[in-house]
Amino acid sequence: MTIHKEGYTTIAISLLFIFVLNAIIDYRFADITWLRWLAYILSFALFITVLQFFRNPSRTFTSGNDLVICPADGKVVVIEETNENEYFKDKRLQVSIFMSPVNVHINRNPISGIVKFFKYHPGKYLAAWNPKSSTENERTTVVVAHENGTEVLFRQIAGALARRIVWYVKEGDQVEQAKEFGFIKFGSRVDIFLPVGTKINLELNQVVKGGITVLAELTKPA
Repeated sequence: MTIHKEGYTTIAISLLFIFVLNAIIDYRFADITWLRWLAYILSFALFITVLQFFRNPSRTFTSGNDLVICPADGKVVVIEETNENEYFKDKRLQVSIFMSPVNVHINRNPISGIVKFFKYHPGKYLAAWNPKSSTENERTTVVVAHENGTEVLFRQIAGALARRIVWYVKEGDQVEQAKEFGFIKFGSRVDIFLPVGTKINLELNQVVKGGITVLAELTKPA
């Protein structure tokens, strides 16, 4: 397991904060042993927590030209037909994966293909389970066209804790299934929109892993 590049700055700031805090406590409360040890323990816990936010575990990824792979770690919180009004402007099958603070926060391409559309939306930081978060929170929208013509839309959505979305793709890019397309710091949600009638291989509340769990099976457009 390694540490993701998005964590370098945050980890450095955390280390500086811990060093300064402990130096102050050691200087001001040198004679209060229990307080100093409490500070050491809490500092260690904080550092380990920050490290796990940015972990990048080694994985053997699933691949398949007709498969849609989960773009994120987390729990499936939505499987439903809904209107997608930004790009498709019609009814689609939506699958949403909630990323808690303890999940790996890397986002991966669910399919291979060409990026046909990308847009970043600044916005609010409503809780990720709020239905309005899909349209009102800070978010990105990516549409990738599969070689068979199917277009898949996936959306990074910030939440109450997640205050920075990072992306690595732009329109016209050729992307590869399971490769990184972005990162959401401290968790939140990823939505994916598929053609109605797509075979979904997940169930509500199922725990999934990005780049590994098969989300759906693609069919060639009629």
